Amino acid sequence: MQNVLILANGQIAKHFIKRLRKSRIDNNFYHIVCKHKDKEIIESLNITTNISIYIEDPTSFLKLKNIISNIEFTKVFIVMENRDETLFSYKNVKLILPKIRIVIVSNWGELPIKDEYTKIIQIEEQIANALYEELPNVPVIAKNIGLGEGEIMEVLVSFGSPYAYRHVGSLTDSRWRVVAIYRDNKQIFPTPATMIKPNDKLIIIGNPIVLEEIYKRITKRKGLFPEPFGRNLYLILDTTDKDNDKDKEDILIEINEAVFLSNKFTKSKLYIVIQGYCKKSILKEIKKFETDYIELLYIKDKKNYLNIIEEEIKNYDIGLVLINNTLFKKKFKKMLYKQKKAIYIFGENSIYNISTAVVLMGDELEMESISSALFDLSETLGIKLKLCNFDPEGEFLEKKNIIEHYETLSSLYGLSIEIEEKKVNPIRELKEKNSILHIAPFSKSILETPILNFFSKNFSKYFLSIKKHPKLLIPIED
Repeated sequence: MQNVLILANGQIAKHFIKRLRKSRIDNNFYHIVCKHKDKEIIESLNITTNISIYIEDPTSFLKLKNIISNIEFTKVFIVMENRDETLFSYKNVKLILPKIRIVIVSNWGELPIKDEYTKIIQIEEQIANALYEELPNVPVIAKNIGLGEGEIMEVLVSFGSPYAYRHVGSLTDSRWRVVAIYRDNKQIFPTPATMIKPNDKLIIIGNPIVLEEIYKRITKRKGLFPEPFGRNLYLILDTTDKDNDKDKEDILIEINEAVFLSNKFTKSKLYIVIQGYCKKSILKEIKKFETDYIELLYIKDKKNYLNIIEEEIKNYDIGLVLINNTLFKKKFKKMLYKQKKAIYIFGENSIYNISTAVVLMGDELEMESISSALFDLSETLGIKLKLCNFDPEGEFLEKKNIIEHYETLSSLYGLSIEIEEKKVNPIRELKEKNSILHIAPFSKSILETPILNFFSKNFSKYFLSIKKHPKLLIPIED
Protein backbone atom coordinates (compact mmCIF):
# COMPACT_ATOMS: atom_id res chain seq x y z
CA MET A 1 0.00 0.00 0.00
CA GLN A 2 1.46 3.35 -1.10
CA ASN A 3 0.43 6.56 0.68
CA VAL A 4 -0.42 9.63 -1.42
CA LEU A 5 -0.85 13.11 0.13
CA ILE A 6 -3.28 15.52 -1.58
CA LEU A 7 -3.45 19.20 -0.56
CA ALA A 8 -6.77 20.27 -1.99
CA ASN A 9 -9.28 23.04 -2.55
CA GLY A 10 -11.37 24.29 -5.47
CA GLN A 11 -13.23 22.75 -8.40
CA ILE A 12 -10.28 20.94 -9.98
CA ALA A 13 -9.53 19.25 -6.67
CA LYS A 14 -13.18 18.29 -6.34
CA HIS A 15 -13.21 16.56 -9.74
CA PHE A 16 -9.84 14.93 -9.06
CA ILE A 17 -11.11 13.41 -5.80
CA LYS A 18 -14.31 12.24 -7.49
CA ARG A 19 -12.12 10.48 -10.04
CA LEU A 20 -10.16 8.79 -7.25
CA ARG A 21 -13.36 7.26 -5.92
CA LYS A 22 -13.96 5.58 -9.27
CA SER A 23 -10.41 4.22 -9.46
CA ARG A 24 -9.88 0.48 -9.55
CA ILE A 25 -6.40 0.87 -8.07
CA ASP A 26 -6.81 -0.53 -4.57
CA ASN A 27 -3.19 -0.48 -3.46
CA ASN A 28 -3.01 3.30 -2.91
CA PHE A 29 -4.17 5.14 0.23
CA TYR A 30 -5.13 8.80 -0.24
CA HIS A 31 -4.68 11.35 2.58
CA ILE A 32 -6.58 14.54 1.67
CA VAL A 33 -5.85 17.81 3.52
CA CYS A 34 -8.32 20.68 3.10
CA LYS A 35 -9.85 23.57 5.06
CA HIS A 36 -13.30 23.74 6.67
CA LYS A 37 -14.49 26.12 3.97
CA ASP A 38 -13.91 23.50 1.26
CA LYS A 39 -17.15 21.73 2.10
CA GLU A 40 -17.83 20.87 -1.52
CA ILE A 41 -14.81 18.57 -1.62
CA ILE A 42 -15.85 16.77 1.56
CA GLU A 43 -19.52 16.57 0.61
CA SER A 44 -18.67 15.16 -2.79
CA LEU A 45 -17.02 12.15 -1.17
CA ASN A 46 -18.57 8.91 -0.19
CA ILE A 47 -15.60 8.00 1.99
CA THR A 48 -14.02 4.71 0.95
CA THR A 49 -11.62 2.51 2.87
CA ASN A 50 -8.59 3.96 1.09
CA ILE A 51 -9.35 7.68 1.59
CA SER A 52 -8.72 9.68 4.76
CA ILE A 53 -9.68 13.35 5.32
CA TYR A 54 -7.79 15.92 7.44
CA ILE A 55 -9.58 19.22 8.14
CA GLU A 56 -6.46 21.36 8.42
CA ASP A 57 -4.90 24.38 6.73
CA PRO A 58 -2.65 22.99 3.93
CA THR A 59 -0.46 26.11 4.15
CA SER A 60 0.35 25.55 7.84
CA PHE A 61 3.84 24.12 8.32
CA LEU A 62 3.13 22.68 11.79
CA LYS A 63 -0.17 21.07 10.77
CA LEU A 64 1.44 19.55 7.71
CA LYS A 65 4.45 18.31 9.67
CA ASN A 66 2.20 16.51 12.17
CA ILE A 67 0.52 14.62 9.34
CA ILE A 68 3.64 13.82 7.35
CA SER A 69 5.77 12.76 10.34
CA ASN A 70 3.49 9.80 11.09
CA ILE A 71 3.15 8.40 7.57
CA GLU A 72 5.60 7.43 4.83
CA PHE A 73 4.37 9.12 1.66
CA THR A 74 5.26 8.13 -1.90
CA LYS A 75 3.96 11.23 -3.66
CA VAL A 76 2.33 14.62 -2.97
CA PHE A 77 -0.30 16.37 -5.09
CA ILE A 78 -0.96 20.11 -4.63
CA VAL A 79 -4.29 20.93 -6.29
CA MET A 80 -5.30 24.39 -5.03
CA GLU A 81 -7.07 27.49 -6.40
CA ASN A 82 -4.79 30.20 -5.01
CA ARG A 83 -1.29 30.73 -6.42
CA ASP A 84 0.25 32.01 -3.16
CA GLU A 85 -1.27 29.18 -1.11
CA THR A 86 0.06 26.70 -3.65
CA LEU A 87 3.59 28.08 -3.33
CA PHE A 88 3.40 28.21 0.50
CA SER A 89 2.22 24.59 0.60
CA TYR A 90 4.96 23.52 -1.81
CA LYS A 91 7.70 25.17 0.30
CA ASN A 92 6.37 23.55 3.48
CA VAL A 93 6.35 20.10 1.91
CA LYS A 94 9.93 20.57 0.62
CA LEU A 95 11.12 21.64 4.08
CA ILE A 96 9.71 18.46 5.60
CA LEU A 97 10.41 16.03 2.72
CA PRO A 98 13.13 17.52 0.45
CA LYS A 99 13.17 14.61 -2.04
CA ILE A 100 9.49 13.68 -2.20
CA ARG A 101 7.90 13.59 -5.66
CA ILE A 102 5.41 16.45 -6.02
CA VAL A 103 2.78 17.18 -8.67
CA ILE A 104 1.42 20.76 -8.80
CA VAL A 105 -1.58 21.90 -10.79
CA SER A 106 -1.01 25.42 -12.11
CA ASN A 107 -3.67 27.69 -13.54
CA TRP A 108 -1.25 30.65 -13.60
CA GLY A 109 1.27 29.65 -16.24
CA GLU A 110 4.84 29.01 -15.18
CA LEU A 111 5.73 28.99 -11.48
CA PRO A 112 9.07 30.01 -9.90
CA ILE A 113 9.97 26.38 -9.16
CA LYS A 114 13.15 24.71 -10.40
CA ASP A 115 13.10 21.27 -8.85
CA GLU A 116 13.89 17.89 -10.44
CA TYR A 117 11.48 16.20 -7.99
CA THR A 118 8.50 18.39 -8.92
CA LYS A 119 6.23 18.15 -11.95
CA ILE A 120 3.99 21.12 -12.82
CA ILE A 121 0.83 20.44 -14.81
CA GLN A 122 -0.24 23.64 -16.56
CA ILE A 123 -3.98 23.67 -17.20
CA GLU A 124 -3.87 25.81 -20.33
CA GLU A 125 -1.17 23.65 -21.86
CA GLN A 126 -3.07 20.44 -21.11
CA ILE A 127 -6.24 21.78 -22.72
CA ALA A 128 -4.29 22.96 -25.76
CA ASN A 129 -2.65 19.53 -26.14
CA ALA A 130 -6.01 17.76 -25.81
CA LEU A 131 -7.50 19.99 -28.51
CA TYR A 132 -4.43 19.54 -30.71
CA GLU A 133 -4.75 15.76 -30.55
CA GLU A 134 -8.32 16.06 -31.88
CA LEU A 135 -7.13 17.80 -35.07
CA PRO A 136 -7.05 15.74 -38.27
CA ASN A 137 -3.70 14.44 -39.55
CA VAL A 138 -1.98 14.88 -36.18
CA PRO A 139 -0.17 11.75 -34.91
CA VAL A 140 -0.77 10.80 -31.29
CA ILE A 141 2.08 9.11 -29.50
CA ALA A 142 1.37 5.41 -28.81
CA LYS A 143 -2.44 5.63 -28.99
CA ASN A 144 -2.90 5.56 -32.76
CA ILE A 145 0.46 4.27 -33.93
CA GLY A 146 0.83 0.85 -35.55
CA LEU A 147 -2.15 -1.42 -35.00
CA GLY A 148 -3.51 0.73 -32.21
CA GLU A 149 -4.07 -2.40 -30.13
CA GLY A 150 -1.64 -1.62 -27.33
CA GLU A 151 1.54 -2.88 -28.99
CA ILE A 152 3.38 0.32 -27.95
CA MET A 153 3.50 1.16 -24.26
CA GLU A 154 5.22 3.56 -21.86
CA VAL A 155 6.18 2.14 -18.46
CA LEU A 156 7.68 3.97 -15.46
CA VAL A 157 10.23 1.93 -13.51
CA SER A 158 9.67 2.50 -9.80
CA PHE A 159 12.10 2.02 -6.94
CA GLY A 160 11.81 -1.59 -5.89
CA SER A 161 10.83 -2.78 -9.37
CA PRO A 162 12.34 -6.21 -10.14
CA TYR A 163 13.46 -4.70 -13.46
CA ALA A 164 15.44 -1.85 -11.88
CA TYR A 165 19.23 -2.15 -12.13
CA ARG A 166 19.01 -4.86 -14.75
CA HIS A 167 20.57 -4.72 -18.19
CA VAL A 168 18.26 -4.44 -21.19
CA GLY A 169 19.77 -7.56 -22.72
CA SER A 170 18.62 -9.66 -19.77
CA LEU A 171 14.97 -8.67 -20.21
CA THR A 172 13.76 -8.68 -23.78
CA ASP A 173 13.04 -11.64 -26.02
CA SER A 174 11.54 -12.30 -29.47
CA ARG A 175 8.08 -11.16 -28.31
CA TRP A 176 8.95 -7.66 -27.05
CA ARG A 177 11.69 -5.01 -26.94
CA VAL A 178 12.75 -1.91 -25.02
CA VAL A 179 13.15 0.56 -27.87
CA ALA A 180 13.79 3.78 -25.93
CA ILE A 181 14.49 5.00 -22.41
CA TYR A 182 13.73 8.51 -21.12
CA ARG A 183 15.98 9.55 -18.25
CA ASP A 184 16.59 13.05 -16.87
CA ASN A 185 14.59 14.54 -19.77
CA LYS A 186 16.86 12.84 -22.31
CA GLN A 187 16.14 10.08 -24.78
CA ILE A 188 18.37 7.00 -24.77
CA PHE A 189 18.44 4.32 -27.44
CA PRO A 190 19.46 1.32 -25.36
CA THR A 191 21.95 -1.40 -26.16
CA PRO A 192 21.89 -4.84 -24.46
CA ALA A 193 24.45 -3.46 -21.96
CA THR A 194 22.29 -0.42 -20.96
CA MET A 195 21.25 -0.62 -17.31
CA ILE A 196 17.66 0.30 -16.40
CA LYS A 197 17.35 2.61 -13.39
CA PRO A 198 14.48 3.71 -11.12
CA ASN A 199 12.38 6.56 -12.58
CA ASP A 200 13.30 5.56 -16.13
CA LYS A 201 10.43 5.70 -18.60
CA LEU A 202 10.62 2.73 -20.94
CA ILE A 203 9.04 2.71 -24.37
CA ILE A 204 8.33 -0.95 -25.07
CA ILE A 205 6.95 -2.55 -28.21
CA GLY A 206 5.68 -6.04 -28.88
CA ASN A 207 2.73 -8.39 -28.67
CA PRO A 208 -0.09 -6.53 -26.80
CA ILE A 209 -0.91 -9.53 -24.58
CA VAL A 210 2.75 -9.98 -23.69
CA LEU A 211 3.13 -6.26 -22.96
CA GLU A 212 0.26 -6.37 -20.47
CA GLU A 213 2.11 -9.05 -18.51
CA ILE A 214 5.45 -7.22 -18.83
CA TYR A 215 3.80 -4.05 -17.50
CA LYS A 216 2.63 -5.94 -14.40
CA ARG A 217 6.11 -7.33 -13.83
CA ILE A 218 7.92 -4.02 -14.26
CA THR A 219 5.55 -2.09 -12.01
CA LYS A 220 5.30 -4.80 -9.35
CA ARG A 221 7.40 -3.94 -6.32
CA LYS A 222 9.52 -6.64 -4.78
CA GLY A 223 7.68 -8.56 -2.11
CA LEU A 224 9.03 -10.70 0.66
CA PHE A 225 10.20 -14.12 -0.47
CA PRO A 226 8.67 -16.47 -1.68
CA GLU A 227 6.83 -13.75 -3.60
CA PRO A 228 6.53 -13.22 -6.54
CA PHE A 229 6.37 -16.99 -7.19
CA GLY A 230 3.50 -17.46 -4.73
CA ARG A 231 2.76 -17.02 -1.04
CA ASN A 232 2.62 -20.45 0.61
CA LEU A 233 4.95 -23.41 1.24
CA TYR A 234 4.41 -26.99 0.05
CA LEU A 235 6.36 -29.84 1.67
CA ILE A 236 6.39 -33.13 -0.25
CA LEU A 237 7.20 -36.02 2.12
CA ASP A 238 8.44 -39.45 1.12
CA THR A 239 6.52 -41.68 3.57
CA THR A 240 6.09 -44.82 1.45
CA ASP A 241 7.87 -47.89 2.89
CA LYS A 242 9.25 -45.83 5.76
CA ASP A 243 9.26 -47.95 8.89
CA ASN A 244 12.37 -47.69 11.02
CA ASP A 245 13.43 -45.00 13.50
CA LYS A 246 15.93 -43.47 11.08
CA ASP A 247 13.26 -42.93 8.42
CA LYS A 248 10.95 -41.42 11.02
CA GLU A 249 13.70 -39.11 12.25
CA ASP A 250 14.47 -37.92 8.70
CA ILE A 251 10.80 -37.09 8.07
CA LEU A 252 10.50 -35.14 11.32
CA ILE A 253 13.68 -33.22 10.54
CA GLU A 254 12.24 -32.17 7.17
CA ILE A 255 8.96 -31.09 8.77
CA ASN A 256 10.78 -29.07 11.42
CA GLU A 257 12.86 -27.31 8.77
CA ALA A 258 9.70 -26.55 6.79
CA VAL A 259 8.00 -25.15 9.91
CA PHE A 260 11.09 -23.04 10.64
CA LEU A 261 11.00 -21.51 7.13
CA SER A 262 7.24 -21.04 7.28
CA ASN A 263 7.64 -19.04 10.50
CA LYS A 264 10.26 -16.87 8.82
CA PHE A 265 7.86 -16.09 5.96
CA THR A 266 5.22 -14.61 8.24
CA LYS A 267 2.42 -14.33 5.66
CA SER A 268 2.76 -17.93 4.51
CA LYS A 269 0.86 -21.14 5.19
CA LEU A 270 2.56 -24.55 5.13
CA TYR A 271 0.96 -27.51 3.37
CA ILE A 272 2.44 -30.92 4.24
CA VAL A 273 1.80 -33.51 1.53
CA ILE A 274 1.64 -37.21 2.38
CA GLN A 275 1.70 -39.24 -0.81
CA GLY A 276 0.89 -42.93 -0.71
CA TYR A 277 0.88 -45.19 2.33
CA CYS A 278 2.16 -43.84 5.65
CA LYS A 279 2.74 -46.03 8.72
CA LYS A 280 0.40 -45.13 11.60
CA SER A 281 3.21 -44.43 14.07
CA ILE A 282 4.77 -41.91 11.65
CA LEU A 283 1.41 -40.38 10.71
CA LYS A 284 0.64 -39.87 14.39
CA GLU A 285 3.81 -37.80 14.79
CA ILE A 286 3.10 -35.79 11.66
CA LYS A 287 -0.41 -34.90 12.81
CA LYS A 288 1.03 -33.21 15.89
CA PHE A 289 2.24 -30.38 13.65
CA GLU A 290 -1.24 -29.40 12.45
CA THR A 291 -2.29 -25.81 13.30
CA ASP A 292 -4.30 -23.05 11.64
CA TYR A 293 -1.20 -22.31 9.53
CA ILE A 294 -0.07 -25.89 8.88
CA GLU A 295 -2.36 -28.22 6.95
CA LEU A 296 -1.93 -31.90 6.01
CA LEU A 297 -2.85 -33.04 2.50
CA TYR A 298 -3.28 -36.73 1.58
CA ILE A 299 -2.73 -38.16 -1.89
CA LYS A 300 -3.62 -41.85 -2.21
CA ASP A 301 -3.92 -42.05 -6.01
CA LYS A 302 -0.64 -43.66 -7.01
CA LYS A 303 -1.24 -43.27 -10.74
CA ASN A 304 -2.17 -39.59 -10.83
CA TYR A 305 -0.21 -38.18 -7.87
CA LEU A 306 1.95 -35.98 -10.11
CA ASN A 307 -1.08 -34.36 -11.72
CA ILE A 308 -2.73 -33.89 -8.33
CA ILE A 309 0.37 -32.22 -6.88
CA GLU A 310 0.66 -30.01 -9.95
CA GLU A 311 -2.93 -28.82 -9.47
CA GLU A 312 -2.49 -28.25 -5.74
CA ILE A 313 0.60 -26.12 -6.32
CA LYS A 314 -1.52 -23.87 -8.55
CA ASN A 315 -4.65 -23.85 -6.37
CA TYR A 316 -2.89 -23.18 -3.03
CA ASP A 317 -0.78 -20.26 -4.30
CA ILE A 318 2.46 -22.11 -3.65
CA GLY A 319 5.67 -20.11 -3.96
CA LEU A 320 8.17 -22.51 -2.38
CA VAL A 321 8.21 -26.30 -2.71
CA LEU A 322 10.27 -28.27 -0.18
CA ILE A 323 11.50 -31.74 -1.11
CA ASN A 324 14.39 -34.12 -0.46
CA ASN A 325 17.11 -34.67 -3.02
CA THR A 326 16.12 -38.24 -3.92
CA LEU A 327 12.46 -37.45 -4.56
CA PHE A 328 13.37 -34.40 -6.58
CA LYS A 329 15.79 -36.23 -8.88
CA LYS A 330 13.75 -39.39 -9.41
CA LYS A 331 10.16 -38.12 -9.69
CA PHE A 332 9.55 -34.40 -9.53
CA LYS A 333 12.23 -32.26 -11.17
CA LYS A 334 10.63 -32.06 -14.65
CA MET A 335 7.17 -31.28 -13.30
CA LEU A 336 8.49 -28.69 -10.83
CA TYR A 337 10.59 -27.04 -13.52
CA LYS A 338 7.41 -26.36 -15.54
CA GLN A 339 5.69 -24.87 -12.47
CA LYS A 340 8.20 -21.99 -12.18
CA LYS A 341 8.24 -22.12 -8.37
CA ALA A 342 11.18 -21.80 -5.99
CA ILE A 343 12.43 -25.22 -4.81
CA TYR A 344 14.11 -25.91 -1.45
CA ILE A 345 16.05 -29.19 -1.42
CA PHE A 346 17.04 -30.56 1.98
CA GLY A 347 20.71 -31.19 2.63
CA GLU A 348 22.67 -33.14 5.21
CA ASN A 349 23.15 -29.85 7.06
CA SER A 350 20.08 -28.21 8.55
CA ILE A 351 18.79 -24.73 7.66
CA TYR A 352 19.01 -23.76 11.36
CA ASN A 353 22.80 -23.72 11.18
CA ILE A 354 23.07 -21.74 7.96
CA SER A 355 24.78 -18.35 8.18
CA THR A 356 25.50 -17.60 4.51
CA ALA A 357 23.71 -17.93 1.18
CA VAL A 358 26.22 -18.70 -1.58
CA VAL A 359 25.62 -18.07 -5.27
CA LEU A 360 28.06 -19.12 -7.95
CA MET A 361 28.30 -16.66 -10.83
CA GLY A 362 26.97 -18.14 -14.05
CA ASP A 363 25.12 -16.91 -17.08
CA GLU A 364 24.58 -13.13 -16.89
CA LEU A 365 20.91 -13.20 -17.86
CA GLU A 366 20.12 -15.90 -15.30
CA MET A 367 22.05 -14.12 -12.55
CA GLU A 368 20.12 -10.90 -13.10
CA SER A 369 16.81 -12.78 -13.21
CA ILE A 370 17.28 -14.26 -9.72
CA SER A 371 18.91 -11.24 -8.04
CA SER A 372 15.79 -9.62 -6.55
CA ALA A 373 14.67 -12.91 -4.99
CA LEU A 374 18.16 -13.42 -3.52
CA PHE A 375 18.18 -10.12 -1.67
CA ASP A 376 14.61 -10.63 -0.45
CA LEU A 377 15.53 -14.07 0.87
CA SER A 378 18.73 -12.86 2.51
CA GLU A 379 16.86 -10.07 4.28
CA THR A 380 14.00 -12.34 5.41
CA LEU A 381 16.23 -15.11 6.77
CA GLY A 382 18.80 -12.71 8.20
CA ILE A 383 21.73 -14.45 6.52
CA LYS A 384 24.73 -13.08 4.65
CA LEU A 385 24.85 -13.16 0.86
CA LYS A 386 28.04 -14.20 -0.90
CA LEU A 387 28.57 -14.00 -4.65
CA CYS A 388 31.34 -16.36 -5.74
CA ASN A 389 33.31 -16.11 -8.97
CA PHE A 390 35.16 -19.44 -9.06
CA ASP A 391 36.93 -19.99 -12.36
CA PRO A 392 39.72 -22.55 -12.96
CA GLU A 393 41.19 -20.27 -15.62
CA GLY A 394 40.84 -17.02 -13.69
CA GLU A 395 38.68 -15.28 -16.30
CA PHE A 396 37.12 -12.87 -13.80
CA LEU A 397 36.50 -9.92 -16.14
CA GLU A 398 33.73 -11.86 -17.90
CA LYS A 399 31.56 -11.40 -14.81
CA LYS A 400 32.01 -7.63 -14.50
CA ASN A 401 28.36 -6.82 -15.38
CA ILE A 402 27.06 -9.35 -12.85
CA ILE A 403 29.12 -7.82 -10.06
CA GLU A 404 28.00 -4.31 -11.02
CA HIS A 405 24.36 -5.40 -10.93
CA TYR A 406 24.62 -7.06 -7.50
CA GLU A 407 26.62 -4.22 -5.95
CA THR A 408 23.99 -1.73 -7.14
CA LEU A 409 21.18 -3.80 -5.62
CA SER A 410 23.22 -4.16 -2.42
CA SER A 411 23.28 -0.37 -2.10
CA LEU A 412 19.56 -0.11 -2.92
CA TYR A 413 18.55 -2.71 -0.33
CA GLY A 414 20.99 -1.53 2.32
CA LEU A 415 22.29 -5.10 2.58
CA SER A 416 25.95 -5.99 2.29
CA ILE A 417 27.14 -8.58 -0.18
CA GLU A 418 30.53 -10.32 -0.20
CA ILE A 419 32.25 -10.89 -3.54
CA GLU A 420 34.72 -13.77 -3.62
CA GLU A 421 36.95 -14.44 -6.62
CA LYS A 422 39.19 -17.51 -6.76
CA LYS A 423 41.07 -19.38 -9.44
CA VAL A 424 39.70 -22.76 -8.37
CA ASN A 425 37.37 -25.51 -9.50
CA PRO A 426 33.87 -24.53 -8.30
CA ILE A 427 32.76 -28.06 -7.42
CA ARG A 428 35.74 -28.81 -5.20
CA GLU A 429 35.64 -25.39 -3.57
CA LEU A 430 31.96 -25.66 -2.75
CA LYS A 431 32.33 -29.13 -1.26
CA GLU A 432 34.79 -27.69 1.26
CA LYS A 433 32.43 -24.99 2.52
CA ASN A 434 30.29 -25.38 5.65
CA SER A 435 27.08 -23.77 7.00
CA ILE A 436 25.91 -22.48 3.64
CA LEU A 437 22.68 -22.42 1.66
CA HIS A 438 23.58 -23.02 -1.97
CA ILE A 439 21.37 -21.03 -4.38
CA ALA A 440 21.19 -21.37 -8.15
CA PRO A 441 18.88 -20.53 -11.08
CA PHE A 442 16.44 -23.35 -11.89
CA SER A 443 17.65 -23.79 -15.46
CA LYS A 444 17.12 -26.67 -17.88
CA SER A 445 20.68 -27.86 -17.31
CA ILE A 446 19.70 -28.99 -13.80
CA LEU A 447 17.31 -31.49 -15.39
CA GLU A 448 20.28 -33.26 -16.92
CA THR A 449 22.08 -36.01 -15.02
CA PRO A 450 25.66 -36.08 -16.36
CA ILE A 451 28.65 -38.03 -15.10
CA LEU A 452 30.46 -35.86 -12.53
CA ASN A 453 33.34 -33.99 -14.14
CA PHE A 454 35.51 -31.97 -11.79
CA PHE A 455 36.99 -30.01 -14.69
CA SER A 456 33.70 -28.78 -16.13
CA LYS A 457 32.89 -25.05 -15.97
CA ASN A 458 29.16 -25.65 -16.36
CA PHE A 459 28.55 -26.21 -12.68
CA SER A 460 24.74 -26.09 -12.82
CA LYS A 461 24.74 -29.61 -14.28
CA TYR A 462 26.23 -30.92 -11.04
CA PHE A 463 24.10 -28.87 -8.67
CA LEU A 464 22.45 -31.91 -7.07
CA SER A 465 25.66 -33.91 -6.67
CA ILE A 466 26.70 -32.11 -3.47
CA LYS A 467 24.30 -33.50 -0.85
CA LYS A 468 26.01 -31.74 2.04
CA HIS A 469 24.36 -28.34 1.61
CA PRO A 470 20.66 -27.44 1.52
CA LYS A 471 19.85 -25.91 -1.85
CA LEU A 472 17.45 -23.35 -3.25
CA LEU A 473 16.48 -23.29 -6.91
CA ILE A 474 15.02 -20.00 -8.14
CA PRO A 475 12.95 -20.17 -11.37
CA ILE A 476 13.98 -18.09 -14.35
CA GLU A 477 12.11 -16.99 -17.44
CA ASP A 478 12.67 -19.14 -20.52
